Amino acid sequence: MTDAVIVVALLLVAAAATAAVATRDPVRQSLVLAVLGVVLAVLFTVLQAPDVGLSQLAVGAAVTPLLLLLTVRKVRRRARPKDGGR
Repeated sequence: MTDAVIVVALLLVAAAATAAVATRDPVRQSLVLAVLGVVLAVLFTVLQAPDVGLSQLAVGAAVTPLLLLLTVRKVRRRARPKDGGR
């Protein structure tokens, strides 16, 4: 039973990682990266490493995607042309 749960968690990680790589839009990619962080946290918990899972949940599912979203927003704001070319 435990082996089946580990295999399912590994398949979910593989699917989420593939989706993160295949996504082209940076905003969507950061959201998929957050999902990947949650799935990795579940995998670590299943592998009996709950402390690593909690760290992954905090960093991989919350902080990193948030920083990416803020960076993309800032870059897009700077890339927008100025009003009237002044």
